[in-house]
Amino acid sequence: MHPVFLSSASSGGSEFFIITRDNGSGSANIANLRSARPALQQHSLMKRKSAAESAFFSPRFLVGFVLCLIGAVLALLGFGLLSGGSASAQGPNQNQGSSGVEVGASYHNDVSPPMRDVPPWSASGSKPQHEANENPKVPYRHKDSADPVIQKTFVSIRNMVAPNVPSPLLNFDGIPFPGVGCNCAPPDTNGAVGKTQYVQIVNEGYQVFDKATGNSVLGPNSISSVWTGFGGVCETSGSGDPVMLYDHLADRWVISQFAGASGGPITDECVAVSTSADATGTYNRYGFHLGTNFFDYPKLSVWTDAYYMSMNVFNAAGTSYLGPQAFAFDRTNMLAGLPATFVSPTGALGGSVDPFLPADIDGPTLPPAGAPATFVGFPGQASNPNYTTYHFHVDFATPANSTFTTFATPPAAGFTALCPTTRSCVPQAGTSSRDNLDGIGDRLMFRAAYRNFGTYESVVSNYSVNAGGVAGVRWFELRNVTAGPVTVFQESTYQPDTTWRWMGSAAMDGQGNLAIGFSASSSTINPQLRYAARLATDPLNTLGQGEAHLFDGTGSQSGTSNRWGDYSALVIDPVDDATFWYTNEYYSANGSFNWRTRIASFKLASAAPTPTPTPTPAPTATPTPTPAPTPTPTPTPAPTPTPTPTPTPAPDFSLSITPSSVTVPRGGGTASYTVTITPTGGFNSPVTLSVSGLPAGATGSFSPNPATGSSALTITVSSSTARGTYPFTVTGTGGAPPATRTTTATLIKAVRK
Repeated sequence: MHPVFLSSASSGGSEFFIITRDNGSGSANIANLRSARPALQQHSLMKRKSAAESAFFSPRFLVGFVLCLIGAVLALLGFGLLSGGSASAQGPNQNQGSSGVEVGASYHNDVSPPMRDVPPWSASGSKPQHEANENPKVPYRHKDSADPVIQKTFVSIRNMVAPNVPSPLLNFDGIPFPGVGCNCAPPDTNGAVGKTQYVQIVNEGYQVFDKATGNSVLGPNSISSVWTGFGGVCETSGSGDPVMLYDHLADRWVISQFAGASGGPITDECVAVSTSADATGTYNRYGFHLGTNFFDYPKLSVWTDAYYMSMNVFNAAGTSYLGPQAFAFDRTNMLAGLPATFVSPTGALGGSVDPFLPADIDGPTLPPAGAPATFVGFPGQASNPNYTTYHFHVDFATPANSTFTTFATPPAAGFTALCPTTRSCVPQAGTSSRDNLDGIGDRLMFRAAYRNFGTYESVVSNYSVNAGGVAGVRWFELRNVTAGPVTVFQESTYQPDTTWRWMGSAAMDGQGNLAIGFSASSSTINPQLRYAARLATDPLNTLGQGEAHLFDGTGSQSGTSNRWGDYSALVIDPVDDATFWYTNEYYSANGSFNWRTRIASFKLASAAPTPTPTPTPAPTATPTPTPAPTPTPTPTPAPTPTPTPTPTPAPDFSLSITPSSVTVPRGGGTASYTVTITPTGGFNSPVTLSVSGLPAGATGSFSPNPATGSSALTITVSSSTARGTYPFTVTGTGGAPPATRTTTATLIKAVRK
């Protein structure tokens, strides 16, 4: 190694650069060691001091510095450090590592009061209706090509006719518009599940639910209320893009949103980590100033050594994309409530690099010891599209040792981009094209879910593409992302019919079963919430269990700047490692700025993963003993049985529907059914009914609804409805705690009149 040392100093601190050349490989490395300083000072450090203030400003020092600088530049040119990186690598050279380390300290940290004691939000705090924080587009470079991984038609048809995916277990409403004072759209709906609670977060509120019943435990309260008394922009200028995580490794909750001075760009990230497993308790609060650029679309994840975050960075005006940027927050200190720093080893990677997501750990098995945090990039390259896989090694003790490198570039199958020029292209029933919804097809959708199965590692995620002229969900599974070789184990585009499906979120349970929640819409239906799934035993590259309706919206969005979702969230229950929880938005009536949110759980596996058995040594043969004489038994009087009390059944109900099948003529018409509610255990509550699974052009209505004994279901079928056989599901919810029951029947559109 031949090191070259450069240094600069100012009244704000000092910087030392070490440039080394490896004689064996000829490669060079540059490390930037910045003196640690509070982030309140860091903002001013971004502006160079004038020459008159420089410690080098004397003739002798200036000449020496210039000669040293020229020598360093020539050395860099010789080493190749100033040459451009590989276009397909989408980031740092694999052998280069970090080319500079940014370190920032939390400018303030403290402990919040218990959230259960914070005054609830008041309607007087509402803001005027407005679009949520601007979501600038990432430059479009992708070249469309044929999609070779669209799910096989026969699999899709079979699953549409007879899906095996189970119905929801719990299904209840979350936070409605205005989202606790934000009065904005979209809601940016996401949430997390812990041992006993589910916490949903939207722009600009959060709510805590009992996960056993769906009943509200706290809220909805404003996110900014978490920073009550904290001061600064985290308390006064929280701007949304929230993320809620459950750190199941520490049994803690993580709340974040970004902030910025009024009228200026988003420059800060506000992060709070609970001090216990109770989401209604106290939080360790932190404010981090990231810089002077516009830091957009933050996505956080839990890893063993840090909380990691990705950002899409733009110039302060939001008009020029500077690339993605990775951050690591000191998780150890934040769990302990100590002052914490962040490390960002490269800054924004450049406008030619596509956005990425950090991998978020699911399941009880940790990544291999010392494994780097993994980031996965969107395959938006103009040529050789790939899931660029990055490794982030962070060292909070010696930040200059931190590295962010390109580890692998597994190829992605070709696809056609969704809404590349207008973005807002997803149609809805009852609206014109000017109200089409935001497709967001230029990035991976939250989350990149990581799981270690012991013999292999898996990361699953998804993004939205154009397939067959409509939006489809492209999902994928990468294997062995930390140790390599990284491979695309499976990927497929889910587009079984002419409905638009987008805004997905993917996760795996402990048995390797995969589910994807998403939005669904078309010109003949209002936006709906659905999910599709595959078992680990299903053929690769298929969602072999079909699709279920989580909740069918009854309205379409107008105006609202065409914004929809921005992201949704599917998470796995840490207790049984088998129950999925999904949340997303919908509309209950046509209108603008009037979204609703829904939360539901479902399970693909019947139990937690079966443990790998421990081999038992073969028994050693022993001589057979001579049996002892068998004594004559003494008769024992039979005991008098103690009567077991018959338990009183809990109030419950069941649903049934007659007839089981109705046929309507080819020209359309109505089909009439009777839904019967049969109570047990003294159940006497009204039951709210809904119908799902109807074909395009068919609608259902109940009279009465809610009902206590029976209700007439009338399905109106238009002439445009395709001929065929359509199983559908009637769902009833009622009681306290609410119980959900279903029944099924069939609608047939005749081939002939």
